[in-house]
Order: sequence, then C-alpha cells, then structure tokens
Amino acid sequence: MLTNGNWITQLPEIPPRINILGVGVHAINQEKTLNLVFNALRSKSRGYICVTSAHGIIEAQEDPSFRKILNDSFLTVPDGMPLVWTGKLMGVRTIGRVYGPDLMRQICDQGRNFGLRHFLYGGRSGVVELLKARLEVLYPGVKVVGIFTPPFRPLNENEKAELIKAVEKAQPDIIWVGLSTPKQEKFMHEYLHILPTTLMFGVGAAFDLISGLVPEAPQWMQHCGLEWLFRLCVEPRRLWKRYTKIVPRYPVLVALQLLGLKKYHLHQPNPLKDVSPFK
Repeated sequence: MLTNGNWITQLPEIPPRINILGVGVHAINQEKTLNLVFNALRSKSRGYICVTSAHGIIEAQEDPSFRKILNDSFLTVPDGMPLVWTGKLMGVRTIGRVYGPDLMRQICDQGRNFGLRHFLYGGRSGVVELLKARLEVLYPGVKVVGIFTPPFRPLNENEKAELIKAVEKAQPDIIWVGLSTPKQEKFMHEYLHILPTTLMFGVGAAFDLISGLVPEAPQWMQHCGLEWLFRLCVEPRRLWKRYTKIVPRYPVLVALQLLGLKKYHLHQPNPLKDVSPFK
C-alpha cells in the first residue's frame, strides 16, 4: 500500500457542487482535484470519483438512480467544456475542465513518489493489458498491480468472487474503471464497499485513449468544446446515437434552467453549499 512521501499536509476544502439539471457537479479544476485525491488517499478516505460530461448529465435525466449515484460521489468533476461553460454562466469562476485521461496520467505519474498501487478494470478484450504496458512505458516504476476484463453484462457470482479475490490479492489504492456511462458509475457505487481499495475512478474512454487504440482530439477542439465532433468522426457507428440525444437536449435544458423556467432539485448527502441559484 502507500508509503510515506511528500504529502500535502493541509487537507483542502471540498468545493461546493453546482446544480446542473439536478446533478451536483463540483466547482473544481484539475489542480484542486489532484490535491483532494492525494489527501483522500493519505487519510484513507474511501469514495468514488465520477468524471462526467454532458453525456452523464443527460443520462441522469432519464434515470433517477443514476442521478443519485452522481450526487452521492466523493467527487463529480466536469469532464467537458459544456459543463464548464454552464458553471461560468452560473457565476462560478473557479470551475475548470477535469479531463479524465490527463487526470489518470497525472495520478499515475505523481503517485510513483508514494508507491501508489493501481488496478485496471474494464475495457474490451486485451485493452487493460495494453494499457498496463503503456503506463509502465510512460511512467517507469508505476505500480499496476492488477487487471480485470469484465464481460459485457453484470458479473455473475463466480465472476464477482474472482474479482474480489484479485483485488484482495493486489491491495490497490485506486481502482480505475473504464466502462461506458452509466455502467461504470453504477459499478463503483455497488462495489466500493465490497472491494478493498480507497478510491475508485470512472474514466470511461481514457483506457482506449491512453493505450493508443483511439486517437485523442486536438487541443484546440477540446478547448472549443468540439471533442464530441472529433469522437463522432472517429467512431460514428458507436457514438451517433449518443450525440444525437445529447447535442440538442443539453443546451435547451440548461437554457430553461438558467431562465428559471424549469426547476431541478439537487439531492446532496453531504452538507455542502449549493452555489447554483436555480433550485
């Protein structure tokens, strides 16, 4: 498990959540997220981190149980410029994009100083093996102590027992979950208190992007909020239905919320202040 290192000694305050269509997204950026993550690891504070985008927000409109999972997280961070722009329209200047692949890269890189142990769960056949090899090339000394490729369905009892055994043997500090939304968030919510680990991250496409199986959008497209268009061009058959649902609905629903024409209740299990004026 973790060894002593140059840990941040002062536990930072968790920023408030902003209410985006009933989902509590933390008013946070990449640097503050890293700060909170490493302090949570140091203090053994268990939880799961949802790296979400407009896709997750729209899925939550149709699935109240999924919306609750996002709101019950240790952190739900904005992975997508539309969420950042929405936060800024609400007057939250501290919000910035928390890009899942970069978050994973930085934690794997900086975690080497503390002996951080990583477990990879998800992906298609062969992806976690490729990702493990890639991370070990990028960050010599990184400890990827276990991998598991699940079937494209819920685990049966034998598979569940196999996973528990693998994680118990590996003793990871972090489990990285690379499934689609909302599968990965539902998995983390169900398994956090079953698997012996401290933090779980749902990072979705980061597995394919970091391993090099799928190209990343150019920086200018990411900054302009056009990453969805790049991904659609790269994987049209897989993603066209998703973006047909998200692209028209998200701005319309946000506009209705900002104008006060539609109200969204924000369930928050933790006593955090909601900075959104639209409840």
